[in-house]
Amino acid sequence: MSNLPPLKTETIWAILNEDIDDATVNQLVWHCLGYRYDSSTGEWDTRDVAPEWRDEYPQPPDFIDSRPATVKLTRSIPPENKQLLKEKLSFKGYKIGTFGPRETRRATAANWLLSYMQLNNINFE
Repeated sequence: MSNLPPLKTETIWAILNEDIDDATVNQLVWHCLGYRYDSSTGEWDTRDVAPEWRDEYPQPPDFIDSRPATVKLTRSIPPENKQLLKEKLSFKGYKIGTFGPRETRRATAANWLLSYMQLNNINFE
């Protein structure tokens, strides 16, 4: 996971525009949640993962494929950050009939990452 793209506005747009694959989207969220893969043991190190995530997901979930994990991700966004895609990126959403659960889950991951950036004072460039 050392080749992750940097957390910046361009990366969030790349998630929304599907220029970044699902695996990388997951890895970005996992990294921000604190999951670290230890290649020497072949196991996930979760000591930096918040208990509410670590207890339910001792291994990082696939946010693109798992509705329950995505619902938990959505609920973990503070109310004041729920509209960051619109407020910070002027994201208008997807056109009706041109999106499905996968696109919605990618948008959730993108919004969660924007919230993470906001909460951790990472510049929106």
